[in-house]
Amino acid sequence: MEAQFAQLLQGGGRIAPPPELAGSAHVTDYDAYYEQVMADLEGYWGRVAREEVDWFRPFDRVVEGDGPNARWFLGGQTNICYNALDRHADGARRNRAALIWLGEDGEERIFTYAMLRRQVARLAGGLKELGVRKGDRVIIYMPLTPEGIMATLACARIGAIHSVVYAGLGAGALRQRIEDAGAKVVLCADVGYRRGRRIDLKSIVDEAVEGNPHVEHVVVHRRVSPALELQEGETDFAELMSRGSPDTPCEVMDSEDWLFILYTSGSTGKPKGTAYTHGGYMVGTTHLWRIACDIKENDIYWCTSDIGWIVGHSIMVYGPLVNGSTILVREGAPDYPHPGIVWEIVERYQVNKLYTAPTAVRMFMRMGEEHPRRYDLSSLKLMVCAGEPLNPEAQLWAYEHIMQRRGPVLDNWWQTETAAPTIGTLPCMDAKPGRAGRPFPGIRAEVLDHEGRPVPPGKGGLLCLRGAWPHMFRTIWGDRPRYEAYWQTVPGVYTSGDVATVDEDGYISVLGRADDVLNVAGHRIGTADVESALVSHPAVGEAAVIGKPDPVKGEAIKAFVILRKGHEPSDQLAHALISHVRHELGAIAAPAEIAFVPSLPKTRSGKIMRRVLKAQELGLDPGDLTTIEE
Repeated sequence: MEAQFAQLLQGGGRIAPPPELAGSAHVTDYDAYYEQVMADLEGYWGRVAREEVDWFRPFDRVVEGDGPNARWFLGGQTNICYNALDRHADGARRNRAALIWLGEDGEERIFTYAMLRRQVARLAGGLKELGVRKGDRVIIYMPLTPEGIMATLACARIGAIHSVVYAGLGAGALRQRIEDAGAKVVLCADVGYRRGRRIDLKSIVDEAVEGNPHVEHVVVHRRVSPALELQEGETDFAELMSRGSPDTPCEVMDSEDWLFILYTSGSTGKPKGTAYTHGGYMVGTTHLWRIACDIKENDIYWCTSDIGWIVGHSIMVYGPLVNGSTILVREGAPDYPHPGIVWEIVERYQVNKLYTAPTAVRMFMRMGEEHPRRYDLSSLKLMVCAGEPLNPEAQLWAYEHIMQRRGPVLDNWWQTETAAPTIGTLPCMDAKPGRAGRPFPGIRAEVLDHEGRPVPPGKGGLLCLRGAWPHMFRTIWGDRPRYEAYWQTVPGVYTSGDVATVDEDGYISVLGRADDVLNVAGHRIGTADVESALVSHPAVGEAAVIGKPDPVKGEAIKAFVILRKGHEPSDQLAHALISHVRHELGAIAAPAEIAFVPSLPKTRSGKIMRRVLKAQELGLDPGDLTTIEE
């Protein structure tokens, strides 16, 4: 067996799925299914839309246009909250658990579909009482609680465009997003909990909304006692819910009406507000999640993401609930209060499908195999990873020690812009460690050179998608040219920004970002954001940041800093700069290292050459230096 694993680590082997899993999966023969789908793509998405979701008015046409100009399910009217809650609450799933929520301290709250619909309707009615209307933007800055999930669904219910901001980002990042969205209301919590500590969120919101002319109301979910005193213009979350009717109806939404904006970092400039529509997003996301995770009627499903990321939107909230599944959600760290807490929960709740990040798997590896081995994990049939490349060592470790070879550990590739699993290994397919997999049904993925030509097997190229897919992002909020630029690197083809290879079997390996976007524990962070935060400190004149390989996070941030006159390097100053970035952007963006340097490598036009810094740091060839400033 060790020899087999060595071969797999070298990329020369496969892990076949258990026959009972492959034979009962939603897709049992990838090649045949994919060929059938791609032969009639419009017909395929039309059938999915008609059979898997409900419409107030049927659509007249599946798709119009292509690429960045595609429009989906024209003439159709629906509401994603109705599909996620009402149709189940009014039917056979009324008393099924929709949401099992666990606090880090062991608190448990369970909501049936009927209960969750009632709470969401009340909150929706309360928001309407505040004056929130269809098309208004609402920022949600909340930890992973039922109230945060209710907030997203309540906005969708009344046609307000929600924008969830990860509650680990700092005041500066939150302020940018509030301003860019033109938010009318901010929903927040007083605190979150992590590793037994209270994390103050309300003061971050106070700083972020100060002086903002658009924000009319701040709604606060008060979790601690004694309750936080509210200021003028602030409303208690529970009190707001009490104003709303449990019968608040769903707004009738056109398929092309906006659903949410989710901000993601870019390599330059301000964060990008990727925007999605009710109909297309709902159809594509919910369908691909179901087949990627092979979700069955009575499965207990646990996704370890956060609602502040696209994974939290697509396959923790909307995808599972539209499908009528039971989702388990936990606030807190995966290694607290003890290293085996994840496996204790899997055993206690008989979790069947687990969706997590490679970072988490590497953390489990570091803590040791003895922890998952203490628990009965026989209920777990499938484990799926996404967010960053899944290294073969982590995949095989999880297969051996978590799944105990009873079920597969599968890799997925997708990104905020694609909105749902896009490339991966379906449960009926052999897993090839080190390779994400193949394009999912309905997706045309290719690895191309800059001239748009397919690269030969094993050679690196740009990971690109052809055509359009219903759940794709539909614009960059307030910046259409920035959106269209995704189709300009290779004219007419969506370029993901990732570098990849493809093998002789069509399996794709994603190597990393082609630009300067960092990927820390699956979170995309713009170099420009971190550098701007550093330069905002009075001691810093210039800064550049790179990503370094990290055994747990995938990448860690190292910053190179030129100090202003009158400031001297010191350990104390380095710690102060790290704290400053943590305050501005959140802990996830804080550098792991600070290096004080006299100069930075730049082109003659003044652009910092981060690849040179990275090459020097890692002992690699820096490449062409002809443009470097002498």
